[in-house]
This record gives sequence, structure tokens and C-alpha cells, in this order.
Amino acid sequence: MKDIVDPQDDLHKPGNVVLSLRDVRTEFRAGAVTIRAVDGVSYDIRSGETLGLVGESGCGKSMTAYSIMGLLPGSGRVASGVIEFGGRDLASLSASEMRHIRGNEIGLVFQDPMTSLNPTMTIYDQVAEPLRLHRQMTEAQIRARVIETLTLVGIPQPAERLDSYPHELSGGQRQRICIAVALVCQPKLLIADEPTTALDVTIQRQILELIDELRAKLDMAVILVTHDLGVVAGHTDRVAVMYAGQVVETGRTDELLRAPRHRYTEGLFAALPDRAAGRGDRLYAIPGRPPELHNPPPGCRFAPRCEHATAACKSAPP
Repeated sequence: MKDIVDPQDDLHKPGNVVLSLRDVRTEFRAGAVTIRAVDGVSYDIRSGETLGLVGESGCGKSMTAYSIMGLLPGSGRVASGVIEFGGRDLASLSASEMRHIRGNEIGLVFQDPMTSLNPTMTIYDQVAEPLRLHRQMTEAQIRARVIETLTLVGIPQPAERLDSYPHELSGGQRQRICIAVALVCQPKLLIADEPTTALDVTIQRQILELIDELRAKLDMAVILVTHDLGVVAGHTDRVAVMYAGQVVETGRTDELLRAPRHRYTEGLFAALPDRAAGRGDRLYAIPGRPPELHNPPPGCRFAPRCEHATAACKSAPP
């Protein structure tokens, strides 16, 4: 896209912090019980960088993403902390202010393209919708931008696809359309929440490589939410490992892969199928399951499942 980067926009200068989370806590009320799905999460992400957010299902990865986007379900709310983006605290903005940011300055790619695309709308209308909401453009300009964006995400013969419906496309093409919807307004930050879950291995690789290419070409910041450490190894610059609503370890991807410091991170690596196949061993599984978030254990939350835990681990976090 010719005008994808505004040279006057500080957030697009390489290395500048695009998003900063500080001690963010997200809560849900269930009767008299308070569930803290995100508990004191802090991290930064810079322009042109991909941050991998990893951990088991239910550890708070997606809830962190939805907290950023202001898309928490039901009784969910950001109870405390700061989500700073472009000099604004997203957690303090009104619903109307967040609508201006979502799909405009921050793009979101959901897990399943069949449920995130509207089956009754054409591809053109779905990709054009953010432009109609956030840009003052003529219909001819919108059409040109939509075709340009579909070309960017690798849709063949994009002009001929404008009148198609989601069910007429393959799974990989539908996910590319979802990425096009997220990118058409030229966001500074792209959040990809398990973007390859419903796809076969070959298409997974193509989608991840596409996100890599777009991040480098557009100088975006990318948060890649995944439970797959293989994805993290090949497609991220830094990693934040989440467990029971907390970030337990962060670091450069190469350093974390070489020398993980938290026992939970070690357990995740030990559970990789490639490790067992290489040794001819049974597939390792971390014993037990994550704690209930309405009543987490004191100290290190992983201690009840950790064979190396000491008394100190059970009384204070590492």
C-alpha cells in the first residue's frame, strides 16, 4: 500500500513502543465469585516487532487480547492497570472512542474465519466496511483500496472475488480475507488470536509467513496469540509466557528457546512432540491442570504442578 506508513507518525518509527501494558487486571463476576482472568500483566511491543503470547488454553492469552480491544464478554472488565496506545489509556476510553480504534488503529484476526466472517455479506462489503466507518473515501477509492489489500494478502484475481461469499472460498482464503479486513485501514498494531487453529499444516505455514511479510512490509507491531511453541520459534521476535492469568517469563525468542528460566516454560518445551520423537520416548504432559482463577494458590501458581517446587515456591512468586 503506497500510503501505509505516515512518516510523521511516531508510532511507525522503527523500535518505538506502540503498545504498553502495565499491571493490567481483568475480572469477571460470577455471582459472589470474582474470577481474575488477567492478573498483573505487563509488557511492551514495538513497531516492526512480533510478540508471541503463549501458554496452555485458559491461561489468559485471549483475554489479554480482548482486554486491549475492549471486547470482553459478559461481566468482564479491566479492573486496574494501564493499556497505553498512542498516548491514550485504552482501558479508560468510552465504548464510542474504542469503536474508532478497533479496526482502524488496531486490527484483530480471530481464530475461526467461518465464525468471524458474515456469511450473508460479500467479500467486498466485509473488507470495505472498516473504510466506510473510519475513512472519508469515495466508493471508487474504497474499491481500489479493497482490491489493493486483497492483492497484498495474496488473494488471486482479487477483482473477481469481490462479489463472492465466504462459503465459496477455501479455509486458507477465508483467513486471508479476515487478515485483509484487519489491515485495510492500515493499523499500527495487529493482534492475531490463534490465526491458524482451524487450518491444515500447509495453510498454517502460508498464513504465518503472510503475517511475517506484512509485518515487515508495513512496519506493524504484531501480537501473535498461540499455544504452539513451534509457531513461536519461527515467527516471533520476543515471547511472553502466560500461566494462570500471569506473565511468568518474557524474553527474546532465541534466548528463551535456548535457556528457559521458569519451570513452566521448561514443561511446555518438554511437551513438544518433536522432543519425544527425537528420543523415542512417550509424549510428556505437564501433570495436573491450571488452578481455578477465583482462588489461585499463593506463591508461584505453577508450584502445585511442578516437581521441582520447594517451600519457598509455595509462599512467594519466583
